[in-house]
Amino acid sequence: MIAPRFVAILRKIHDRLRDSSVNWAVTGSLGLALQGVPVEVHDIDLLTDEAGAYEIERRLFEFVTRRVRFSAEEHIRSHFGALTIDGVKVEIIGDVETRRADESWEGGWDLARHKRVVEIEGKQIPVLSLECEYEAYQRLGRTEKVELLREWLYGKRGFSGMLER
Repeated sequence: MIAPRFVAILRKIHDRLRDSSVNWAVTGSLGLALQGVPVEVHDIDLLTDEAGAYEIERRLFEFVTRRVRFSAEEHIRSHFGALTIDGVKVEIIGDVETRRADESWEGGWDLARHKRVVEIEGKQIPVLSLECEYEAYQRLGRTEKVELLREWLYGKRGFSGMLER
């Protein structure tokens, strides 16, 4: 079950972005939970493109705790920023790329293709598909989440095509 405070914050985010052209989706643990995966949620992650990251920051400016800027770590880079809304950390991730084994960078996902919509309290909330989440966790070497999603996708939906790659 998703704590009511996360639902309230999603309503605020949705309402601020509703009339915009921002292409965004909830990802991470909340994205998984919204699709029924039994995970504990501690924060909110918003996936978007570069322009969307800066527009989300602009539309939710009073909550900004870290301005959006290009940020790179060893295995991941993006236009990254953070908000705190009602005590909950919200991360903005724009044009994410992950490092391949050959040290090159691999671009993110086509949100239009990998986005799903879940309804919560009458709001249409975009989420990154579970299959795409699975691939993202593989790229990042997050084996615990990979195994959780492998079991969830295979057991709940009989999904195995992508998982066998």
